[in-house]
Amino acid sequence: MSSQRGNVSRTRPQRHQNETVFKNNKFDTSSLTKKLNTKVHEAVCQHCKEVLEWRVKYKKFKALTQPKKCVKCLQKTVKDAYHIICKPCASKLEICAKCGKKEEIVVPIEKGLGSVTKEEGKKDVDELDFEGEDDDDYDEEEDSDHDNEDGKHKAK
Repeated sequence: MSSQRGNVSRTRPQRHQNETVFKNNKFDTSSLTKKLNTKVHEAVCQHCKEVLEWRVKYKKFKALTQPKKCVKCLQKTVKDAYHIICKPCASKLEICAKCGKKEEIVVPIEKGLGSVTKEEGKKDVDELDFEGEDDDDYDEEEDSDHDNEDGKHKAK
């Protein structure tokens, strides 16, 4: 039994082995999944880059909804998920934006031009609208329709 104390050797192979590789976009064809698959992880060391790529590959990556606070400049400028340092501070101090260690940066910020979707004119994951920001697409007609206190809409 594998849970026995001291029993570290196994006599049989793994019972259920995968026949096909996991595909994170097999059933989910949303735009967010496409953006995450093409995202370039910049300002991070090799180990952190591999961790982030693993999270994207196996659908464990959760994008930020609001910017986080940078541990160096204490401003809400961290827009990448799992990062603790903003890109300007990371490039200035030459440290990894995810772990904060002074490791060799694999993809510098200047070379990482973003994803393929940026070239097409779409927003990248870094440029997603965060809650609390003003939306330019706000329709004033909808606001005037909801002004009635009795809950009925105005006839046009």
